[in-house]
Amino acid sequence: MDHAVSLSADDRLDIRDVERRVKAIFIGSVGNLVEWYDFYAYTAFALYFAPAFFPNSDPVVQQLNAAVLFAATFLMRPLGGWLFGYIADRHGRRLSLTLSVVCMCFGSLIIAVTPTYASIGIAAPAILAIARVIEGLSLGGEYGASATYLSEVADAKHRGFYSSFQYVTLIGGQLTAIIVLLLLQKVFLTQQELQEWGWRIPFVIGAFLAIFAAVMRRNLHETEAFEEAKKLARPTGSITGLLKYPRELLLVVGLTAGGTAAFYTFTTYMQTFVKLSVGLTADQTTFVIFGSLVFATLLQPIYGALSDRIGRKPLLIFFGVVGTLATIPILTTLKETKSPLMAFLLICAAWIFVAGYTSINAIVKAELFPTKVRALGVGLPYAITVSVFGGTAPAVALYFKSLGHEDWFYYYLSGMIFLSLIIYATMRDTKHESAMHRHE
Repeated sequence: MDHAVSLSADDRLDIRDVERRVKAIFIGSVGNLVEWYDFYAYTAFALYFAPAFFPNSDPVVQQLNAAVLFAATFLMRPLGGWLFGYIADRHGRRLSLTLSVVCMCFGSLIIAVTPTYASIGIAAPAILAIARVIEGLSLGGEYGASATYLSEVADAKHRGFYSSFQYVTLIGGQLTAIIVLLLLQKVFLTQQELQEWGWRIPFVIGAFLAIFAAVMRRNLHETEAFEEAKKLARPTGSITGLLKYPRELLLVVGLTAGGTAAFYTFTTYMQTFVKLSVGLTADQTTFVIFGSLVFATLLQPIYGALSDRIGRKPLLIFFGVVGTLATIPILTTLKETKSPLMAFLLICAAWIFVAGYTSINAIVKAELFPTKVRALGVGLPYAITVSVFGGTAPAVALYFKSLGHEDWFYYYLSGMIFLSLIIYATMRDTKHESAMHRHE
């Protein structure tokens, strides 16, 4: 009888523990969604506000200008990775997550109220650039802090599954931006109203959502791993401490390079590609991208759970091999098709291998570093790599297009994935050799 009672108490304890973890992961993930919604609202509405900030008769040049500004914001991400990684390792994950979303709120508000080029001339794109720099700083910190937080609050058997929700909400941010775009396009505003002033609305929404997320994050509990590490030694979060792990730092760069180039190609750049290169209408473009992103979102937890069973390395190698071989045929066929359904199916086919990277890349990086430098170790080298290879992907593609050699980009992307494949094939499987338990 006593034994049965004790079992019941244990079960209740387990349920409470699961509820606590799920709640923490939900709040951490929702904040991540808001951050990425704010960031992607820029891309979703670029077709509308680019003429207001970059007056030019050539739509490709307009888009190129917007894409270059998109890439410029990524130059701030390493600084954000360092700043918020330092705060997370020194003062706690919760504080870092809260400050990063407050920072995003300011960036979004600035875009919402910036006058156009016609009103204030060159100051308009300059102010837009400052706002994007603030957003880039915020996102640079968000990735490392949220990846660390999600990996530390998850239980050891389900880390891959739980941490996959970072990319569920990351892609969810882009989906939310597209939903707002559709509602404004189809329900609330005319095309002219959207072009004149309606594009400001999503940035106002983003600023309010960021405030809501900041309030939620203030109530997050700190991770046990951080509390344990604090007992063992005074937290530093310093670059000097991080440099004691040169192999791990290089691994983060290598395993990110091809994955981030593929991710930004099949999310950010796809909207421009299917409109300007494939020749779909604005409506067809929106629905094709939306549908493919829903498909991508569904894949993340499936692949994350699979990595908990078979390991992280097989999924990374799957992405590397199939990505290297299939990227050129998929993009070549995509450009030739005129069918929205075929475009949707081809982008979904790409996601089948891209999800092998996106679903688990955060947990793989977190499992490389001990607690005291984890947020900085995950965030800083990742942010540097994304700045060089991820944020620049749309600009590189549009540059090749402006030269009349768009297909050069297909080979560039395939080559990037192959370079990362070399790393995947030679690195350890972090599921089996994890540093999550190391608090020294």
